[in-house]
Amino acid sequence: MKQTRLSSLLMACAGLTLVSSFSVYAETTPLQESVKAAMAMDHRDETDRLRDQNRDPVRALAFFGFKQDMKVIEFAPGNGWYTKILAPLLQEKGELYLAYNSDWLKGLDPLLKMKSFRTTSKLPIELDWNGEERRYALGKLDFGMSDADMVLNIREYHNFNAEDKAKLNTAAFDALKPGGKYVIVDHSRRHMQAESDELRRREDPVKVILEVQAAGFVLTAQSDMFYRPDDQLRYEVGRKTVTGNTDRFSLVFIKPDS
Repeated sequence: MKQTRLSSLLMACAGLTLVSSFSVYAETTPLQESVKAAMAMDHRDETDRLRDQNRDPVRALAFFGFKQDMKVIEFAPGNGWYTKILAPLLQEKGELYLAYNSDWLKGLDPLLKMKSFRTTSKLPIELDWNGEERRYALGKLDFGMSDADMVLNIREYHNFNAEDKAKLNTAAFDALKPGGKYVIVDHSRRHMQAESDELRRREDPVKVILEVQAAGFVLTAQSDMFYRPDDQLRYEVGRKTVTGNTDRFSLVFIKPDS
């Protein structure tokens, strides 16, 4: 197995435990077939489908350890790209909670009226946008549960300052049951690269790991499925030379039994 930027860096850093990386399936699993079926549903539009290859939920959800009977918190679902896939997968045996600003959640109301979203619920949280800092600002954060199986934080971790990241990680820890999984996917930054306007939406994965471990989590898996060798990790992720093709790290943490 080749060592890409993230795997080489993690294995070089003392104190970080790397249990497993993503392995390619020779054949698709029943879960992956279900993901493909959800991706083909009519409530997903052409804008959603254009992102499918880059975001690759068939591989990603399998790597996350997602199961269709889980109680899942999707943090900051945005316009619902992942929600549109997760909700149908969880409609029979699972539950999906959308943690977001109450006003922003209104944009997902048409989806929540659909039959395949019947076990999907809004989970309003104190979350606002700080335009001056170009970051989210968290108020008091409590997901209101302690038995979740999974918290998904996909491409949102970079949007918070250090204090709010700590608050978010602690809230995720408190919301999960022992053995529950906390998943973070974000745009890669070089290790110990100084802060700059170009890098404000990128994260140093080692720094992220240390921050999440400080909340009590244990790192169990990392994947280079979103490794992009042509992303030089130098530019703002919205630039036309890298947008839609950013190098991203994928990390899975668990809440230990004790």
